[in-house]
Amino acid sequence: MSAFPPDFFRSFTLRICGSLDIHTALRDAFAYLQDFVPVDVLGLGFNNFESACIEVVAHVARDGHSVPWVGGLQGIPITAAMVQYIQSLPTNRPMVRVFNQPGTVPAPLRAGFPGMKTHSVAFVRLEVDGHNLGAMLVSARGSGRFTDHHIALLDAIREPVALAMRNARQHTELKRLQERLSEDHQALRADVARAVGHTVVGADFGLRDVMDQIRKVARWDRPVLLLGETGTGKEVLAHALHTASQRSTGPMITLQCGAVPEALLDSELFGHERGAFTGAVARKRGRFERADGGTLFLDEIGELSLEAQVKLLRVLQERKFERVGGTETLSADVRIVAATHRDLEEMVKAGTFREDLWYRLAVLPIRIPPLRLRREDIPSLVRHFVGRLSRQMGLVGRPEVPARALDQLQAYDWPGNVRELQNIVERALILSGGGPLRFPALVARTEGSSATAPVTEPDVRFATLEEANRQHIQRALEHTDGQVAGAGGAAELLGLNASTLRARMRKLGVRGRPRSRGALTDRSAATSP
Repeated sequence: MSAFPPDFFRSFTLRICGSLDIHTALRDAFAYLQDFVPVDVLGLGFNNFESACIEVVAHVARDGHSVPWVGGLQGIPITAAMVQYIQSLPTNRPMVRVFNQPGTVPAPLRAGFPGMKTHSVAFVRLEVDGHNLGAMLVSARGSGRFTDHHIALLDAIREPVALAMRNARQHTELKRLQERLSEDHQALRADVARAVGHTVVGADFGLRDVMDQIRKVARWDRPVLLLGETGTGKEVLAHALHTASQRSTGPMITLQCGAVPEALLDSELFGHERGAFTGAVARKRGRFERADGGTLFLDEIGELSLEAQVKLLRVLQERKFERVGGTETLSADVRIVAATHRDLEEMVKAGTFREDLWYRLAVLPIRIPPLRLRREDIPSLVRHFVGRLSRQMGLVGRPEVPARALDQLQAYDWPGNVRELQNIVERALILSGGGPLRFPALVARTEGSSATAPVTEPDVRFATLEEANRQHIQRALEHTDGQVAGAGGAAELLGLNASTLRARMRKLGVRGRPRSRGALTDRSAATSP
């Protein structure tokens, strides 16, 4: 061991105070201190009587040397005997207490620090301006390891270690408060967003043109039709339209048209009187009545039956309706915002959607692009979902999304659009365990695909099983020149009994065509009596 150099205090102070990361600082200090003081384990901790444990702030051990503490970084339990021992210590005790022999160690300390049975241990009390901040533990294997010279060195570095300890505890508390403030801020913004309308992620990027249209049509009190694939966020945009309109102070009522049975649709839209049908034990206001003065959002309006479309058209034209089982004519001042993923124009041509209802709804149509056409919105959407879902799941902090993972997300085509992205992020949060997010399921889906040149599969019409069987039999007959039975006949090629094949031909309407020699379709028929 080298002599005590003149710059020992300065060199040690630069290391222990050289980083706000106390773990890094303690490693640097350990590497320097081991040349002057016997040390196998160096640790910092303080008594937390609220949690009844000695909280370990940081520790470092020589390579291959285990930490001889109960609980490690989880904390050392403070027993009743240890509390009694701490309270019995005199206030004028030495700042550096050394236990070189196991027989001199008090029983409560041996219980909390079992390594003291085989190690020499020094406790350095850390104080700043009279405030106790904890202690530094210096442990070396064997008995009688610490001399008066070592004790003097440890006493000399008490002040910088105490300052590092105070900075570390304050830094940890500031980070905790910063995370709490950040979470509170995000929650407050979410509450404000819910109060004034749903957050539209991508309003300044991929959805910029859509938001421009929404702002333009919001002030006109006319029906609006939102068109887009499933999962593109039509409901969010409907709320944004309501918020931007003069009806923003009124109610925003939603009806999922495809989720309501036909028999209950009238009751859902227009309400019912008590006793109108079995189970109607009280009067109920319908969606139109509840949306009076506000907006009624009819999601997936293409799912409505023709009969329901007639009833809806009548209300839109006359603005009047009656509750089921009632005689009173009611009116409602309602703006209709409808949405669908279906091609309503094609449905009009096919006769499954009323043309007059289409023209009434399509006054101000807005088409929402799918997520694959606005990939620049994916990073913002991911951050939005990670923040919101982390709060809902009670996660501490916000898991990291590596750049490579974002690249994977942006390379995928997202047939399920924003809804699929949300599900993928939620699954990753559940499986991450608090670590960086990974998307192995997405990698499996995109395996073998090109991120730079996505392939669009052509529309393919699959034949029905009946059509496929018919075509298969016809090809076999063509190959055998119309022969059904016998050697080389279609039945033999298909692995069927000739009578079974004939039965299937009759069922499928397949005719055995005459053979080229003008004989019957069965070679065996030419020789049969």
